[in-house]
Amino acid sequence: MKQKLLLIAAVTLSLSLSLRAQTSPSTVNGQVKDAAGNPIATATIMLQRAKDSGLVKTAISNATGNYQLVSIKPGRYFVSATGTGLQKNSSAAFEVKENETFTVPALVLQTATKNLQGVTVTSQKPIVEVKADKMIVNVEGTINAVGNDALELLRKSPGVMIDKDDNLSLAGKNGVQVYIDGKPSPLSGADLAAYLKSLQSSQIEAIELITNPSAKYEAAGNAGIINIKLKKNKNLGTNGNVNAGYNIGTYAKYNAGIALNNRNAKTNIFGNYNFSTGINESNFSLYRVQPDSIFDQKSRILQRNKDAHNFKAGVDFFINKKSTFGAVVNGNISKSDIYTSGPMYIIYSPSNTIDRTLIATGDNLTTRSNVNFNLNYRYAVTGGSELNIDADYGFYNLRTHQFQPNDYYAGTSNVKIANNTYRTISPTDIGIFALKADYEQNFKKGRLGYGGKIGYVNTDNDFARWNVINNADVYDNDASNRFRYKENINAAYLNYNRAYKGVMVQAGLRLENTNSDGHTTGLKNIAALGNPAVYADLDTTVKRSYTDLFPSAAITFNKNPMSIFGVTFSRRIDRPAYQDLNPFEFKINDYTYMKGNTQLRPQYTNSIGFTHTYKYRLNTSLNYSHVKDIFAQIPDTLGSKSFLTKKNLATQDIVSINISYPFQKKWYSFFANIGGNYSMYKANFGGGNRNINLNVAAMNFFMQNTFNLGKGYKAELSGFYNSPTVFQGTIKAQALYSIDGGVQKTLWKGKGNIKASCSDMFKLLRFKGSIDFAGQHSDVLAHWESRQFKLNFSYRFGNSQVKAARQRKEAIEDENKRSQQSNGGMGVGGN
Repeated sequence: MKQKLLLIAAVTLSLSLSLRAQTSPSTVNGQVKDAAGNPIATATIMLQRAKDSGLVKTAISNATGNYQLVSIKPGRYFVSATGTGLQKNSSAAFEVKENETFTVPALVLQTATKNLQGVTVTSQKPIVEVKADKMIVNVEGTINAVGNDALELLRKSPGVMIDKDDNLSLAGKNGVQVYIDGKPSPLSGADLAAYLKSLQSSQIEAIELITNPSAKYEAAGNAGIINIKLKKNKNLGTNGNVNAGYNIGTYAKYNAGIALNNRNAKTNIFGNYNFSTGINESNFSLYRVQPDSIFDQKSRILQRNKDAHNFKAGVDFFINKKSTFGAVVNGNISKSDIYTSGPMYIIYSPSNTIDRTLIATGDNLTTRSNVNFNLNYRYAVTGGSELNIDADYGFYNLRTHQFQPNDYYAGTSNVKIANNTYRTISPTDIGIFALKADYEQNFKKGRLGYGGKIGYVNTDNDFARWNVINNADVYDNDASNRFRYKENINAAYLNYNRAYKGVMVQAGLRLENTNSDGHTTGLKNIAALGNPAVYADLDTTVKRSYTDLFPSAAITFNKNPMSIFGVTFSRRIDRPAYQDLNPFEFKINDYTYMKGNTQLRPQYTNSIGFTHTYKYRLNTSLNYSHVKDIFAQIPDTLGSKSFLTKKNLATQDIVSINISYPFQKKWYSFFANIGGNYSMYKANFGGGNRNINLNVAAMNFFMQNTFNLGKGYKAELSGFYNSPTVFQGTIKAQALYSIDGGVQKTLWKGKGNIKASCSDMFKLLRFKGSIDFAGQHSDVLAHWESRQFKLNFSYRFGNSQVKAARQRKEAIEDENKRSQQSNGGMGVGGN
């Protein structure tokens, strides 16, 4: 009987939908105001069926409080509206007839409570938010992020891949520009990876993966921008939180932090401090085959992170309702000792016998410190003009002291036949200065933005090496040098966006003038082999000056909010890092070294993208990029030695697709993201086995499951899979995958919580790949303490109340700012 009733209901529903599909759609509009009659922007509008309160459509009110719901079928409905710090209000039920425009009487929203001066607002952001221009990973609210550093969080973020050398790529493209709190980091390569490893998840609010930046952003970043947003408390009064964590893999690791904030009507003073320490173990294997020799290297790397300190402090002065002045200082100080041990077997391949064994036991002590200062001023009129001025100064100091003995033994015996021991001391100092201004105003029924930036980066790297002979240090002129690099970038941009009926249009143009000057000094032995050393000054200069235009544009078709299409275009650049230009040879061991390339040119990317959002949930993007002079890390040979250097490939063409979908029903929710890309690499470095002609298809998958179990308990299960792919045109990597799980319990009315999780539960995560180039074949294997049990406790204290009126005002201003920087909500702008 039940099956028959269900069948009748299904047929009735089908007929009803068929009949209703033949009618003409209508429009519902209206306005939302507060108790004083002022319009409310960014209120959430919901159109619901009168008979069962079922949700039909949603919308967001604009700056004048107006909203519009289009393509509404005839029927009986009511409208509900709500906003941050406001009580929900609903209209009376009304009838919508065929092909009419129905205006709902203005809805007035009261503050959430009349008796209290403040209200406590608690909300739970989705773990991943998808917008037209970017994907936001809300680290703060996820259980499985506990105990991770920033690099590990990126490794598990949708579309992000990290190779064996910790280089980042996004959607199959290298050349990712990393920002910290909206400001580009001057670090790259190993220095950037070390800094990201020092940032704990407890410091991070969210990670923004921005694939289509507007002209307001700097043009650097072929693949786009990864912006790491650090936490900042905005509650009124005095409040704060403390946290402590413990991780255990092979070795124990500890972290702790405290954040304090005091906010009133005139000032906001904030600060935080985080500390971490522990030991990390990793293992690395390299099997390299050359015509007559095989080099079989097995290394155990023990990194003792003696201590890492991160701090941030600042103050905002609310001069009046329109003007805010602020000052911020943040920094990072860390010290680590990296101990490397393990043999390299040197095999004579014709007889397949071990000729020698190299034991290279290295000890590398590194200290890093950076401090950044920022002064900022903001003048904003709600719904009108806005001026932002930022002045930044920062310095990064790196000190490395490496002791590297190389002991050779006959065959596999204990008979030492040779020794080569050296010591290197390499200080690096980086200074940055930047001044930028951004101004936005209403213009010709749209939004006009323009601004400029002047930036300077000065780098001084001194590499000094001593050979240890009979326990005495002898300075090695051939293996020492000093490299100074200065870069000045001057930029100006213009951006305009305007909304038409059913269409939003944005166009921008950025001009960047680059001036760089690299200077290598030292001594070089110019004597013939076997003759006494004759040294001459080594003086290599890399000087360039060039000016480029970077256009960007976007069109969004949003006539039907349930099905929104977009088209985007942008041109971007990646400039060589100073380490990649220094022509000096940096030895890893007696058979492997790295060197820069003074001829390395910038790489340029032209991208066009298509996006579609269906029913606010299903997001699809398709992108094509053509990269000219793409950077590639090339493994080459010189005799029996192998060296790594970066060169420009001719081109890379890449097509990528990304699909994401969030789902929630009662106590269960999930987010799924799947991406794929197809790349074509082409380069000619001399013909034969020195050519590169690769066609590569790859995909990645990410899924997060959340279970609200009740009584303060929540559980998460997440995982990712990256298919086999190619990094930088030469490194063929096998698949990467991992599964994490965790549980959380909230305590003391939400003020405290304890989280327990296990990363890489089944110990699946490792890097495995191969390289074939210039007559040599290499197999690479790397794995680390990916499986860890992590425990974290955090506690909030102080005032958790936010003035409803102030919170609503700030929410409106923040949303307006985001919309303006996103080019009128089209999702092609910045944050």
